[in-house]
Amino acid sequence: MFHYTMETSKSIKDAIDSLEGNLKEEKFGVQWQFDIKETLENKGFELEHPFIVLEVCNAKEAERVLSGNQLVGYFLPCKIVIYEDNEGKTKIGLPKPSALIQMVEDESLKEIAIDIENRLITTIDKSK
Repeated sequence: MFHYTMETSKSIKDAIDSLEGNLKEEKFGVQWQFDIKETLENKGFELEHPFIVLEVCNAKEAERVLSGNQLVGYFLPCKIVIYEDNEGKTKIGLPKPSALIQMVEDESLKEIAIDIENRLITTIDKSK
């Protein structure tokens, strides 16, 4: 599966607040927060449920993977999504770095991607 998704009983705002704190513990910073629902509404379109994308980065890890293969830059920064599903439940998820790294066909970066993935999944689980 190319993604990891879990459900939380927290509101979207509380989930984001929890994520931000837990990301800092793993030395990931939120570079950008994109509210897709708000953006679409500002352009005259409607999205029924909230959908937020956090772009997160650990500078040391970004340098490490980009030094190994610049094509990895197509996947940076890492994305974590927080959204309300059709049943009104809050979900947190991410595309798995291990799945994305396969696209650049560079086995030397696979272990790094798995490490980053595990750290981000742990962060998401702690934010539940």
